[in-house]
Amino acid sequence: MEIRKAVIPAAGLGTRFLPVTKSMPKEMLPIIDKPVIQYVVEEAIDAGIDDIIIISGRGKRAIEDYFDAAPELEMRLSYQHKEETLSRLKKITDFPGIHYIRQKEPRGLGDAILRAEKHIGNEPFAVLLGDDIIANSYSCTGQLMSIFSRFNASVISIEPVPPEKVSSYGIIKGKAIEPDLFAIEDIIEKPAISLAPSNLGAVGRYIFVPEIFDCLKNTSPGVGNEIQLTDAIRLLLKEHPVYGYKFKGKRYDTGDKLGYIETIIDYALQDPQLQENLKKFLVDRLN
Repeated sequence: MEIRKAVIPAAGLGTRFLPVTKSMPKEMLPIIDKPVIQYVVEEAIDAGIDDIIIISGRGKRAIEDYFDAAPELEMRLSYQHKEETLSRLKKITDFPGIHYIRQKEPRGLGDAILRAEKHIGNEPFAVLLGDDIIANSYSCTGQLMSIFSRFNASVISIEPVPPEKVSSYGIIKGKAIEPDLFAIEDIIEKPAISLAPSNLGAVGRYIFVPEIFDCLKNTSPGVGNEIQLTDAIRLLLKEHPVYGYKFKGKRYDTGDKLGYIETIIDYALQDPQLQENLKKFLVDRLN
């Protein structure tokens, strides 16, 4: 079946970035001149998805406003003959099929995804976390969709994580069936390093069969008293195969302060207007 819909959970409180996230959604933090969530939406669109559900929460209205039209601003830019800027602005408002569903209480990632059940219906769908940017000319979501088309089964993106980060991820136990592709046997949410079955963590991108919704409904609150997606995946494994794929690309965790800074620097070093002056600045500072 074709993947036509994507869910982008963006209802988290962003506590690691307080106080700025008291009034600004963490997904709207800028990577130079584009917010994080725009990169995520563009990845879904590049993969051929044209129906996007953003799960928002209290204080997240800025996300909706960002993808909405701004007639007064557009008129002003046109009057000032700033055609390039106007074109970039209109590209944002022309993104197809973006819808919003409110998660009224911050009950975890699993609960956020469950809010989209009625919109998704009985279809497979993608999930893209709103604070992970994955850079590659062939989108990570597109890579997972290719795996799904072969196996008609859920598939999650995985990558090796350093020992000190294992307790921050859902860690898989899996059997390698191809280079970079694993049949998942179990997945454990944020294990201690001594209990981790591997160093392969689930990160930021998923394709799910619709049966995941029943698993989410039958998942009791876990770590942090929240509905954990990892626990629902464990239930799904009892009845359906789930694969893990070591995606090609570079992942930036913008929900982490250092990861956010690294993202800005890397993207600035790729910007022809910024790269040379930034290189000189960095060299001077390091010296």
